Amino acid sequence: MSEKSGRPGDDFYAGKQISLDDYFLDEDVDHPEEKRNNPVDDIEQKGRSGRKAGAEQNKSQPKKAEAAPEGNRRQEQKSADGRYGKKSGVQEAFKEEKKDVEVPGQQIMKKEDGKKPKKTEDASVEIASQEPVSGGKKAGKAQGGQGRKKEGTRSRRLEEAGEVSADERKRGAGKSSSDSRRNNAERSSSNSRRSDAEEFSADARKDNQKGERKKREEQWSSSRKNPQKKQRPAGEGKGKSGKRSGLKVLGIAAGIFAVVVSALYIGVSLFFTSHFYINTKINGHEFSAKSVEDVERFMRAQVEDYTLTIVEKENKTDTVSGKDISLKYEENKDIKKALEKQNAFLWPQAFFKKNSAEVTIDVSYDHEALDHLIDNLQAVKAEQIPATSAYPKFDGTQFVVEPEVTGTAVDMDILRQKVKDAVSEFQPELKMEEEGCYALPQYTSESVEVKDACNEMNKYLQASITYTMDEPIVVDRGMISNWVTADENMNVTFHEDAVRAWLAEFGQRYDTVGTTRTITSPQGRTVEVSGGTYGWGVDEDTEFAALVNSIRNGEVITKEPAYCVGQTAASHGPQDWGSTYAEVDLAVQHMWYIVDGVVAMESDVVTGVPIPAKETTPGVFSILEKSLNKTLVGEIVPSTGKPEYETPVAFWMRITWSGIGFHDATWQPAFGGSLYSSGYGSHGCVNMPYDAASTLYNMMPEGTPVIVHY
Repeated sequence: MSEKSGRPGDDFYAGKQISLDDYFLDEDVDHPEEKRNNPVDDIEQKGRSGRKAGAEQNKSQPKKAEAAPEGNRRQEQKSADGRYGKKSGVQEAFKEEKKDVEVPGQQIMKKEDGKKPKKTEDASVEIASQEPVSGGKKAGKAQGGQGRKKEGTRSRRLEEAGEVSADERKRGAGKSSSDSRRNNAERSSSNSRRSDAEEFSADARKDNQKGERKKREEQWSSSRKNPQKKQRPAGEGKGKSGKRSGLKVLGIAAGIFAVVVSALYIGVSLFFTSHFYINTKINGHEFSAKSVEDVERFMRAQVEDYTLTIVEKENKTDTVSGKDISLKYEENKDIKKALEKQNAFLWPQAFFKKNSAEVTIDVSYDHEALDHLIDNLQAVKAEQIPATSAYPKFDGTQFVVEPEVTGTAVDMDILRQKVKDAVSEFQPELKMEEEGCYALPQYTSESVEVKDACNEMNKYLQASITYTMDEPIVVDRGMISNWVTADENMNVTFHEDAVRAWLAEFGQRYDTVGTTRTITSPQGRTVEVSGGTYGWGVDEDTEFAALVNSIRNGEVITKEPAYCVGQTAASHGPQDWGSTYAEVDLAVQHMWYIVDGVVAMESDVVTGVPIPAKETTPGVFSILEKSLNKTLVGEIVPSTGKPEYETPVAFWMRITWSGIGFHDATWQPAFGGSLYSSGYGSHGCVNMPYDAASTLYNMMPEGTPVIVHY
């Protein structure tokens, strides 16, 4: 680009193009309006005017410049030194002011990743050197004096910014003293500009290595797109510093607070080395934050005019005066020991829990006088009704807890101890019932033992056994409740002996074998009959085991009781033989066979001789066996060793195992009347006509009840 392009710095770097990255070293590009306020830009502008004037003067004196080549070389070296020093000063000025130079009309040379920046198609960016002084500028100052004035202004501004060194200002002041230096300025400045550009390029490459190029390009692009971007707030850089200052203040305050709190804690701890905790009671009295002396002073004061009121049942009261028992306070070390047990540095815990201490307060009093007063209390002289423990009680449905009864009996040992403790602790009142001075029951309604006993006993009540007698007999909770008890220690017992006793009563009621019963004969005569082997007979041993097992298992069943073998009857009731039976009336010597209440057949008979050895035994029997063509054999006669008789019969129906039964008797001359007592009586059997015996044998089965009576 030619010197006449008109852009800032073009006369210095004529024909030399460099990237914007080489020019802007460290700072962001600001808005165009900021450029107008940059003192460095003003200095550059004045420097360019001086250089332009000096260049025109050099053109008019070419021969003079060529005549001093050696001087030119020395001047060129000095110019180069001056430029380098000035360039460094300008760079430092840029860094201090933190401002970027915006060159109007130029485009940014963009850098692709990993490649050198490329020039845009529009125009090359030509950057003026930070060295604002050249040989042309010196000539301009010598010719018209205008250059010195501008140079002096420029030096003062750079000096104010701290960017120009003392050597630089001296060189600037001596640049207008020699004409030969002005003649050679243009050639030396041309060479110096190239050297400056190369040095700028080297500096720019160093910046690229530090990773700053990309950041400047982005900031430059942003300023191009948004030229009205606001400046960074003036106090933005002070945020972190302010925060650090605030944290330091907070740290100091926290430290002071910690010291104050620690001092307070230690002070309170020292206080509690000689005082009791908050919420501290000694022998029931409040002594929070009190010293040992305070406690002892209180104890002494209690002795004077001390009176103990004893509250009994029914709001009766008695009093014990300290004067009546010669009460005196005696000092000891227990209170001090109680204080020594507490850890003074753990005092905060006292605010969350109550602290109590039991100390022995030594007092002296007349023990005999006190015992006498206790023995004469109203509660002691009153009737002593003993206490009753709570216990399981059957309420008709189940066992429930029956509450205890405290009674009025006094436990003298407890009463004496409680009164002495109250006097020693200077208590104003003693409530006998609350302090347990009355004899208490072993168990209360809240005792677990009583509740458990009720639960166990109620298990037995779940059973229900119904016996089908003439009237149903039920063994249920109402009966079983009498067989289950709990002793004084709430041990539950199921009384099996009570079950056996009940079964004995049950058998007596329902066993009919041998009992006296009433019968009305077909002739209408009502008589009583007893004895025999027929009827009900409960097997109590067998039934006992079955009943106990059913109760323990809580069974609900309906059953017949166990009976002895052969001891059953047709029905339950007064006439257990039922409506089908055979009847023999010894008084009238007649028999009937009744089926379902109706006489099926009847016949006259001959019974045994009415003497004990041969009589037909009265009672209720049954047909034990039947057989045809049976030979009846009597007992052995000792004198002969032979049976008393041997009699064959056609029809045999046994009544007893001793040999009594129904059979035909063809040898009898007749039947009925009084033959049995006039020498025709049998050995005990019931003799019947052959046809009657045959008919009865065929009609009457085994097991049929037989009632024999007079």
